[in-house]
Amino acid sequence: MRDSGATGVLPVVKPPGMTSHDVVDHCRKAFGLRRVGHAGTLDPAAAGVLVLCLGTATRIAGYLSESDKRYRAEIWLGIASDTHDAEGEVTACRPVEDLSLDRVREALARFLGTQEQVPPRVSAVRQGGRRAYERHRRGEEVELAPRAVTIYALEVVDWRPGPWPRLLLDVHCSKGTYIRALARDLGEALGCGAVLGALVRTAAGPFTLERARTLEELDRAAREGRAAELLIDPAEALSFLPAWRLSPADARRVRHGAPPAPRGAGRGGAATAGEQARGRLLEPRGHTLAGAPLGNRAGKLVARPEMVITPS
Repeated sequence: MRDSGATGVLPVVKPPGMTSHDVVDHCRKAFGLRRVGHAGTLDPAAAGVLVLCLGTATRIAGYLSESDKRYRAEIWLGIASDTHDAEGEVTACRPVEDLSLDRVREALARFLGTQEQVPPRVSAVRQGGRRAYERHRRGEEVELAPRAVTIYALEVVDWRPGPWPRLLLDVHCSKGTYIRALARDLGEALGCGAVLGALVRTAAGPFTLERARTLEELDRAAREGRAAELLIDPAEALSFLPAWRLSPADARRVRHGAPPAPRGAGRGGAATAGEQARGRLLEPRGHTLAGAPLGNRAGKLVARPEMVITPS
């Protein structure tokens, strides 16, 4: 494959049934480009926003993956499975006609805020050098450690009562949150079991479904020789991150890979960034120059440039 030289960020709509790697491979062929990656996977059964990074923009994939996510999830109550979704083997099943929406709302309230969540056994989390889902498929016992996640909002969109109630839920959460695990934990809190029936990622950071391109749109643009027009500039793609505007002297330092001089933590929009929170370093004119972890040290704001986005 001859490298087309394209570079940029492309949010696409992943169809259900395709893996995230399938979508990456599809994009490689459309752009004639080897260097394509993604900023956070989606399960094969899920659909929605998958953010792709092309060419040198693959360097910012880790920054884009830091963003929070939004999902619309359909949860089936009264059922449990070994994968915590409708794809798995059913492990428990009982009708729950008496379950009310008020009880569901009360249980949902417990999951708001920062908490420890145990990832599903069938997940991409590595354990002992292998993915958890690989070990599960081999019949090995998988016990994963809980991880801190934050759920910012849970909004009930629709409620279908009956022997097997269905709940449609909008979720706003931090990176690393498993909606299948949320369904599992909700079922346990209600004492009836629950699985994730369907999932659509409606936003990944600033990239929404409305802004994402379908694979059909991508293919059509590629046939017409205008695929590069769909790409978002890497600097623009990072505009949601906290920013530190540099002095001319500090900008020169950063262009050569050196950190800017520490400054008072009370100045600038990035001053409140947590320890090693990723952010942007801006040229004096406001253009994004580099990406860097930002932190506070001895009352001073410090940055450690990891990559220069605008070298000149």
